[in-house]
Amino acid sequence: DDAEKRRFRHHSWSAGRLYDLAVTHQGLLIKFGQIIGSRPDMVPDPYVDVLSRLQDQVPPRGFRTVKRAVERELQRPLEDVFEEFAEQPIASASLAQVHRAPLKDGRVVAVKVQYPGIQDIVANDLANIRFLLRILNRFERSLDFTPLIEELSHNVPLELDFINEGHNAELIASNFAGREEIVVPKIIWEYTTQRVLVMEFIEGIKITDLAGMQRAGINPQEVAQLVSNTFCEQIYIHGMFHADPHPGNLFVQPPDRSGDSPKLVLLDFGLCRKLDDKFRIGYSRLVEAMLTWNLAGMVQAFQDLGVTVKRPDDPTTYLEIGKSFMQTSQPGRGYVDPDLVAEANQRVAKAVRANPIVDIPREMLLIMRVVGLLSGLGKHLDSRIDVANTILPYARAAQEGAK
Repeated sequence: DDAEKRRFRHHSWSAGRLYDLAVTHQGLLIKFGQIIGSRPDMVPDPYVDVLSRLQDQVPPRGFRTVKRAVERELQRPLEDVFEEFAEQPIASASLAQVHRAPLKDGRVVAVKVQYPGIQDIVANDLANIRFLLRILNRFERSLDFTPLIEELSHNVPLELDFINEGHNAELIASNFAGREEIVVPKIIWEYTTQRVLVMEFIEGIKITDLAGMQRAGINPQEVAQLVSNTFCEQIYIHGMFHADPHPGNLFVQPPDRSGDSPKLVLLDFGLCRKLDDKFRIGYSRLVEAMLTWNLAGMVQAFQDLGVTVKRPDDPTTYLEIGKSFMQTSQPGRGYVDPDLVAEANQRVAKAVRANPIVDIPREMLLIMRVVGLLSGLGKHLDSRIDVANTILPYARAAQEGAK
């Protein structure tokens, strides 16, 4: 009779242990916790309640440490650049923390400061992950984890380069130029270095703050649709996308005028990916084939993208992956059903063991991450968008633009 209470206590205990482990060891363990805490569609509530704090509420470094780091990077005293510098951060996460500070010229900025020593922690994390995945490869021979290792090794060092992040932000901002509903902070380059990023300070409501949105008169369903449209446009049309859409990186603002769409504020561009046209168009063909249940087109699209299986003459693995994409979301609900996901995973695992995947493009791994995070966000917003009718026009437009 008390099974549900016992489960809740166990999940709360486990979530607390994971949180303590992440904040003690820092680095990629915090990123791991951020992903779990962003998936209310897949994990019990206690994990979301506890681990979502890792998105922007990691225990921060002391102000003295931050002050030394900024002055070392800018090669001048703090008071020579900033009129004030808030000692308490407005956000703190896996690699850095952010402080509000007006510049001497009056512009109010957000200063993102990389944690001293985080590069060594991350390098150690990557070495451990490579070691563990090599062991896992020996036990699960039907899966090759090499693409995952390569993707992590490629992405994580880029996230530690704030100059790269600044360029990513500017490219995405230029892609949405003239679109009032998409807000990207301007980069202040004269005070930006590899480890300190200074950008325009922008007010907003955290995208999972439903009470705050209600007070501001913002409809969560409009937000859910705007988020889906924004990421579809990035992936299918621009070919350049923000690859870390957890709730700590997305804020909303009310519209300027009655009847307009709310505004979506995009933050933290450390993890982004540029797709070449061949992959972007090939991926759009794959998604269209899956959404329209075009089996022959689906198999061909998988093969054209470079998803290869041990026995190419057996399409079962391709079909099961496509089927899982279609069946884990139900009409009228913009996020996956965890029970359907569990069933689909069993079918896919069985197919992969019978006919292992030999290779998969690294770009697909990052897109899968984005799709998962957006599904979790959809659960937060109780999204009722029509997923297929949202995605299909973008997938088809990508192909039309290529003709």
